[in-house]
Amino acid sequence: MKIAVVGTGYVGLVTGTCFAETGNIVTCVDIDQRKVAKLSNGEITIYEPGLEKLFIRNLKDGRLSFTTNLEEGIEGAEIIFLALPTPPGEDGSADLKYILGVSDHLGKILKDYKVIVDKSTVPVGTAEKVHAAIAKNYTGAFDVVSNPEFLREGVAVDDFMKPDRVVIGTSSDRARKVMNELYAPFVRSGNPVIFMDERSAELTKYAANSFLATKISFMNEIAQLCERLGADVDMVRKGIGSDERIGKRFLFPGIGYGGSCFPKDVQALVKSSTEVNYTFQILNAVMDVNEKQKKHLIPKIKAYFNDDLKGKHFALWGLAFKPNTDDIREAPALYIIEDLLEAGATVTAFDPEAMNNVKGVVGDKINYAASQYEALEGADALIIATEWNEFRTPDFIKIVQSLKNQAIFDGRNLFDVAAVKALGFHYESIGRPNL
Repeated sequence: MKIAVVGTGYVGLVTGTCFAETGNIVTCVDIDQRKVAKLSNGEITIYEPGLEKLFIRNLKDGRLSFTTNLEEGIEGAEIIFLALPTPPGEDGSADLKYILGVSDHLGKILKDYKVIVDKSTVPVGTAEKVHAAIAKNYTGAFDVVSNPEFLREGVAVDDFMKPDRVVIGTSSDRARKVMNELYAPFVRSGNPVIFMDERSAELTKYAANSFLATKISFMNEIAQLCERLGADVDMVRKGIGSDERIGKRFLFPGIGYGGSCFPKDVQALVKSSTEVNYTFQILNAVMDVNEKQKKHLIPKIKAYFNDDLKGKHFALWGLAFKPNTDDIREAPALYIIEDLLEAGATVTAFDPEAMNNVKGVVGDKINYAASQYEALEGADALIIATEWNEFRTPDFIKIVQSLKNQAIFDGRNLFDVAAVKALGFHYESIGRPNL
């Protein structure tokens, strides 16, 4: 099939590359000329494990191409995916200006039947708005489909190539047939393609992410309680995670969720609720818990240093909101940095992939190290904000030799409490007793 993907951000580039990998001819469209030039020359613009290999192969074989010209990009395409940003507004609502702007343009250049697919995460009713925007200038046949993505940063290629389910919202038999054919290679093992109406598909994405965010915030509340009662959150997690009604995933406590999906989607669902005069009390609490949890390490650090951080220097391991990505959107590390700087401290940070992105936001307000151990030099304590695998089994002798104080504040519970204490460290984590 011939496919157009409008938008070459995280979702668009993964979507386009993975569709090309199954033999489709994919043209990706973006207004950013520099980005299109880089991609056309084989320079990938995001970090995602496993993506670059597929990207280079399909670009070389001619199944994947890039352009800034929308009319050129959709020429001959049977399906047009809209993978455009939907940033949150000040009130938490999703901004649809990019999607509706492209839809308006499509209405002026469409010449024959096409399936227009909303791949971006969008509020309920967006498919109807996209249809209306196109229909203003185009009277021919077309269908608008909702096909939300469920990609986890760090494992997005596997999620796309082997999805546990595909959700497609359409009321058109013609569009259903096209979408069924498109996704057939991805569900050969029998995982379901679930067809539903457009509004239900749009809500499904928000509901899924909001539920997962709720699990995370719930466990962070349990961790808070564990610290006050002297219980161990790791034991509680194992105890409840073995209940098949609850499951083991998304029960790890930490310093809050971040990224491009959970914060934005929870806010958007709350906003959609208020628009129909409903107060989503659970999600309001989820957002409140998460905001507080991002700064949970700061009081622990201040207490250790007698509430005086002025002149103190900290090593910070991890800047991305999660491992295996360079995404720093709503990353807890940024909140920690802000509070430390405000208290008069200085920071040297290391992250395997996200440092360039942080430099674009924080600039030279902090220092950046070439390795995790270089970040330790001259630091008063170590703070861990992202659970990269290379941080899990460090050389503790090097840590002892580099730090002025044997103090570790671990926001991701990477180490065994007793083992680290036995090495002489002051070690504080989330929801676990300080032995």
